[in-house]
Amino acid sequence: MSNLRAKISKNCVYIFLAILFMGCTTQSSKDKVLTEQERWEQRAANTEIIRDNFGVPHVYGKTDADAVFGLLYAQCEDDFNRVERNYIWATGRLAEVEGEASLYSDLRANLYMTEEEAIENYNNSPEWLQELCVAFADGVNYYLKTHPEVTPKLLTHFEPWMPMYFSEGSIGGDIERVSTQKIKDFYENDTDIRVAVNEGLLRLKDDEPRGSNGFAISGNLTKSGDAMLLINPHTSFFFRGEVHMVSEEGLNAYGAVTWGQFFVYQGFNEKTGWMHTSTGTDIIDEFEETIVRENGKTSYKYGDALRSVDSLEVTLNYRSADALKEKTFMMYRTHHGPITHANDEKWVSTALMWSPIKALEQSFTRSKKSNHDEFYNMMDIRTNSSNNTVYADADGTIAYYHGNFIPKRNEKFDYTNPVDGSNPETDWNGLHELEDNIIVVNPPNGWIQNCNSTPFTSAAEYSPKKEDYPEYMSSYPENFRGMHAIPLLKKADDLTLDTLIDLAYDSYLPGADILITGLIEAANASAVKSQEAKEAMELLKAWDFRVSESSVEMTLTQFYVNTYYKSDKIPRMTGNKRTTLLGAFEYMSKTASPEERLEVFQTALEDLAADFGSWNTPWGEFNRYQRNDGEIKQEFDDSKPSIAVGMASGMWGALASFGTQFGTDTKKQYGTSGNSFVAVVEFGDKVKAKSMLAGGQSGDPTSPHFDDQAQRYADGNFKEVAFYREDVEKRAEKTYHPGEKK
Repeated sequence: MSNLRAKISKNCVYIFLAILFMGCTTQSSKDKVLTEQERWEQRAANTEIIRDNFGVPHVYGKTDADAVFGLLYAQCEDDFNRVERNYIWATGRLAEVEGEASLYSDLRANLYMTEEEAIENYNNSPEWLQELCVAFADGVNYYLKTHPEVTPKLLTHFEPWMPMYFSEGSIGGDIERVSTQKIKDFYENDTDIRVAVNEGLLRLKDDEPRGSNGFAISGNLTKSGDAMLLINPHTSFFFRGEVHMVSEEGLNAYGAVTWGQFFVYQGFNEKTGWMHTSTGTDIIDEFEETIVRENGKTSYKYGDALRSVDSLEVTLNYRSADALKEKTFMMYRTHHGPITHANDEKWVSTALMWSPIKALEQSFTRSKKSNHDEFYNMMDIRTNSSNNTVYADADGTIAYYHGNFIPKRNEKFDYTNPVDGSNPETDWNGLHELEDNIIVVNPPNGWIQNCNSTPFTSAAEYSPKKEDYPEYMSSYPENFRGMHAIPLLKKADDLTLDTLIDLAYDSYLPGADILITGLIEAANASAVKSQEAKEAMELLKAWDFRVSESSVEMTLTQFYVNTYYKSDKIPRMTGNKRTTLLGAFEYMSKTASPEERLEVFQTALEDLAADFGSWNTPWGEFNRYQRNDGEIKQEFDDSKPSIAVGMASGMWGALASFGTQFGTDTKKQYGTSGNSFVAVVEFGDKVKAKSMLAGGQSGDPTSPHFDDQAQRYADGNFKEVAFYREDVEKRAEKTYHPGEKK
C-alpha cells in the first residue's frame, strides 16, 4: 500500500509539473508581443466581410477589435481617398497636400492638440480603447500593404493615436467654427494678403442649411405597435458610408460611418437606434484676455493675479510649387483654451469641448446599448457636443436629448459675445448634469421631432418649456422644416416603414408657400407688365406648393429667389443681428414693395429663358444629380449624363433635402448635399429597416456600386436592410477575409 501511495504521489507530481509547464507555455504564448505583420494576419483570420448586393460591407469579427479592423479595411476598399483626407485634415497636415492656404487649418488643429498630446491621450486611454485604436490603424495599414497599387497622398502609415483627433463623428465637429482667417491674422506677423486662406472645413462649403431630421414614433402610432425611428442626416454627399459591424462581444451595429472612424455614427442595433441633429446649444465661448508683458514674460490677468500664458512652438510643413517648406509658430494657451485671435488689444481664447478619450468612449459604446437606461448612462459621459440625439428602442421608449456637453455659465453675462476672461465669474463652472438638460422621454402625443429647430416644439404641447432652461441651452429658432414636420406628425397614425418614408419625403414646401403668396399679393396690388409674367403668375396661382420633377412652378420659384439674393436687395442685418433665413423670406414676401417683387420676378423670367430657351422649364431639367468621378470636390458638366431629381433644398422646408451647386459655366444645378444616408427602423421582436445612400457605396467609378443607388435615390426607392446573418448571406455578392482577393 505504501508503494502504491508513493507511486500515486510521484505521478501527481509529474501531472502537476506538466500542468504547470502547459500553463507557463500558454501564458508565455498569450503574453508574446506580436509584430505588426502577425497582428494583421491574426486579425484578418478572425474577421470576415460579406458584401451584399448593394456593396454594403457586413463585417463579422470575433472581438470588437477584430470588427474595427475589418471595418477600416472595408472603408479603405470603398474610398481610401476620403479616409486619408479626413485624417490629413484632422491631424493638421493638410498644407502638406494642399499648400500654404491650408497652413492655418493645420495650426488650428495643433492649437487644440499637438501630435505629442494626441499620443499622450492615447497612452492614457483604457486598455480596451487602446486595442480598438490599434485595430483601427492595423485595418488601414493592412489595406495599404495588400494594395500596393494605392498611392496615398501623404499618410503611408496610420497610427493608433490618430482617432484622438477625430473622436465625435460630426462633419468637422466644433473646431470648424474657429476661424482660420482670424488665426492667420493673429499668428502670422508677415501676413501676405495675397495668400488665400483655406477655411479649414471638412464638410463641403455651400449655402445649404446645415442639419438633419430625426423622428421617433411610439408604438401607439404604428401599425405593428412597435416604436420607429427616422434617421435622416443632411450632409455633404458621400461623406459617410453604410456599414454593418458585428462581434462575438455584443456588437451588432448598422448605419452610417464617417470615413475613417471606427464606430457607427448614425444607426441602430437590434434593440436601440440613435439619430443626431446639429444642436443650437451654446457650446463654444470666447474669453478676452488682458495681456501683461513684464521682464520678457507674457501673462494674462485673472482676478487680482497674473497667470503665465502657456507657449508652445510648433513647426508646420506646407507644399509649395517647387518644394516642401516649413513655418514655425509660437502657439499660446490660457486655462480657457488656445489663443485663436485678437479683438483690438485683447487676446481671445476660444473654449470648446476637447476630451478625446471620453468622446471616443461615448461614440463607440453608444452602439452597444440595449435599452434606454443603458443609453442614458452612456449619455451621462457628456461629450457629444455638437449634436442633439433622437432615440427609439425595442422596449417602446422614444426620447430626445437636446445637446449633451453643456457648460454651466453665470447667466448675468452674455456669452453670445466675447466675455471678460480676467473676471473669474465668467469661467465655465463644470458641466450641467445630464438630468438638468433639455430631455423628452415618452411624450403622450406619441412622437418626437427635431429638424435643427427649437426643442420647444419637439413634442407638440408636451414639449419642454423655454422658461425652464437657461437661454444658452438653445439658440435655434423654428425653421421651415420644423414647421413642415409638425402638422404631418400630428396627423400620423398606423404608420409602417413605407408610410414613414412617405411622411419623410412629403413634397410640400412651406418656404415656397410664403414666398409665392407674397409675389401673388404683389401682382394683385401692382400691374404685371409683360405677357410672360402674366402667364407665369397664373401658373403660380394654381400651385399647391409641392415639388416634383415636372413642376415648372418650382423652377420659377428657385430662379425668383436666386435673382433676389443676387440683387443685394435683402438687408444683411435686422436690427443688430444678421438677417435669418426666415427674416429674408419675410422681407421678400411682405416688406419689399410690390413693384420691387415684380421687378425681381421679371428679371428671373428673363434669366430662365436665357438659360433654357423658355421660362416654362420643368424642375427636373434644371435640378440634377451627377457624379462623374470619385473626387471629393465634384466638377459638374451639363454635357455629361445626369439624373432629374424632384427634391428641393431644405431652405424651402423640404424634409428630404437636396442641396445644390452650379458647376463652372453650368446652367443646371447639381446635388451636393442634403439627404445622403437615410434609414427608417422598426423595433420589435426583430428589427426591420430600409435605407438609402446617395449614389452608391463605393468611391471607385469602375465599381458597380459607384452609382447603383443613384436612380433609386432620385425616386425615393429605399432598399431592404439585411441585418440578420441569414438575410445577409442570401444577398451576399462576395465573402472574404481582409487581404484575400475578392
